[in-house]
Amino acid sequence: MALSGTARLSTHRDPGSARQRRRQDQRTVRALRERAPEAMAYVMEAHGRALLGFLSNILGNTATAEDVLQQVLLEVWQRGADYDPERAGLLTWLLTIARSRAVDELRRRTPEPVDPTTDTLETGVEADSEIDQLLEQWRMAGLLARLPREEAELLRLRFYEGLSQTEIADSTGVALGTVKARMVKGLCQLRSLLELEEGLGVQP
Repeated sequence: MALSGTARLSTHRDPGSARQRRRQDQRTVRALRERAPEAMAYVMEAHGRALLGFLSNILGNTATAEDVLQQVLLEVWQRGADYDPERAGLLTWLLTIARSRAVDELRRRTPEPVDPTTDTLETGVEADSEIDQLLEQWRMAGLLARLPREEAELLRLRFYEGLSQTEIADSTGVALGTVKARMVKGLCQLRSLLELEEGLGVQP
């Protein structure tokens, strides 16, 4: 299934609230269940960047990642009516499908070992662990991308750069009190999004 013009990866950042994002996911779920023409555009608008970023990290090639993304979107379209938002959030569900298709692609292009005595179990387990870590990182990145920019940037500096609030204030030029207030607000919204991803209280 080729991406239509409306379903291409959007770089627009809507600084909506967690409540607005919840409504966006609910709209997407309804569209998937009803097999509405705009369903995949909604998926890409909400989570396209996270999906493509996750696949690119695993597969190491943007062109291959885009090809696999097409497979993911086709599967999402086919399975959309069966998605249960009370079991997992939409982003988590999408990334799980992307993980499976990425692993299939890695297995497809990796030849079978010639030496039957080679123990590939440990390597496979390590690879699975790395993929799962990437999935969690991109899940968090996808959630941060749904926060207002000024709050998301501060949380990225805290989570990924390990900066203290004082260091963040110094590096950004934002007053320390403002940094603290924005981080508290951002963390509250992030908590709401995480609860949504865990399927808590979601009624599409």
